[in-house]
Amino acid sequence: MAEIKGTYNEKFAGVAESLSKSLDAGTDVGASVCVIHKGEVVVDIWGGYKEEAKVNEWQEDTLVNVWSTTKTMTFLVSLMLHDRGVININDPVAKYWPEFAQNGKSDITVKNILSHTAGLSGWDVELKAEDYANWDFCVESLAAQAPWWSDRKQSGYHAISQGYLIGEVVRRATGTTIGQFFKNEVADVLGADFYIGLPESEEGRVSLVIPPAANADLTAAIMADPTSVVAKTFGNPKWSEAATMPHNRWWRAAEIPAAGGHGNAKSVATIQSIIANKGDYNGKRFFSEKTNELIFETQANGIDLNLGVDSHFGGAGYGLASATVPLGPASCYWGGYGGSIITMDQDLGITVSYMMNKMLQTVVGDSRGGDIGVAAVTALFS
Repeated sequence: MAEIKGTYNEKFAGVAESLSKSLDAGTDVGASVCVIHKGEVVVDIWGGYKEEAKVNEWQEDTLVNVWSTTKTMTFLVSLMLHDRGVININDPVAKYWPEFAQNGKSDITVKNILSHTAGLSGWDVELKAEDYANWDFCVESLAAQAPWWSDRKQSGYHAISQGYLIGEVVRRATGTTIGQFFKNEVADVLGADFYIGLPESEEGRVSLVIPPAANADLTAAIMADPTSVVAKTFGNPKWSEAATMPHNRWWRAAEIPAAGGHGNAKSVATIQSIIANKGDYNGKRFFSEKTNELIFETQANGIDLNLGVDSHFGGAGYGLASATVPLGPASCYWGGYGGSIITMDQDLGITVSYMMNKMLQTVVGDSRGGDIGVAAVTALFS
């Protein structure tokens, strides 16, 4: 079996076996897994290689672009700022960002942008990939355009745009960028190795993501109706080119808060254990239990316009139990393009994190992380 490095409680041996099998099968090339139960790290493992050629082994401190798992960091920041009274997620976005009120958006709330119901899942203006590194261009363009749909209970996954929307609210409310706020108030406080905007000093530790095969279904949907929401969301710029964007220094350096974060399983699990423990991490409180309730307030529940599957979003942005993802009533999660995923269960007090370099065709997580999650929860009851 593929060698697994790191440490794990013998009770959780099934988690290590799941990763080893995936590496043996070639489903994974390099990956890390972390499980934290009630504040205790019970699994912290990694294995495989940093690149498809299998030259350099994945290390304990290897970093990888986790795509939309980055969103969970922006959700956490939003909860913290709401708890402090710096923002209120029920307020209109325009209260903090007046220019946003243009073109009929005066009533769109911060909760709407967190839950993908704002109708701004992409840009009307034509984008080049490098435009994602131009913060002012991205946020000014979103502020100027009209929503693509009007039902604020209807989700349409804001794959990249969500980070700019949340990030600009944070910048207007705090006077600092979301990446810097996250670093100062979360990552540095916990000693967590996660970055929204990767410093050049950390470049040597990066494993570049391995692009997946083309997603034929998504390509067909875009070609079938170029004017549809899904086509405008994933066709500007071309989604087929997205997987190679993290191979560029401009992407890694920029603050792209919905998709550009770099970390590993331990750093993601450490941070999101705050959620599993209702705002607390080993005695350090980041938000109150009352604020915690926002996570589980349903904002949208049904077929998502862009994901095309049953999706359940809470008011703070996290995904909740649905027909697509059958979780417990006190569980929440989110995953990234190609397969990364983080899941928290407040009843069990468990956080399960899987971060990898080999991308599959899925938009928000896949069965590899799901299998690891099942193994981790099964271990609790063994």
